[in-house]
Amino acid sequence: MQAVKVLPKGQITLPKEIRRQMNIKEGDTLIIEKTDEEIILKKGKTIYDYIGILPKPHIPVEEMIEKAIEEAVKERV
Repeated sequence: MQAVKVLPKGQITLPKEIRRQMNIKEGDTLIIEKTDEEIILKKGKTIYDYIGILPKPHIPVEEMIEKAIEEAVKERV
């Protein structure tokens, strides 16, 4: 077990050996979970991690966002 210090803005530095073992690199996403007595960090993924893996949509992303907003507005009415 290793100790880390919390800096003024709530930041911590993950020890180099842990980053190496977990293959955590700059820009990676970590998931934080809180239990009653623990904070758990897990290597996570965002939609950006799937760029190039997922098939290209048949409509532009901007149009998808526009349609999603329209549907959300309809649901609220």
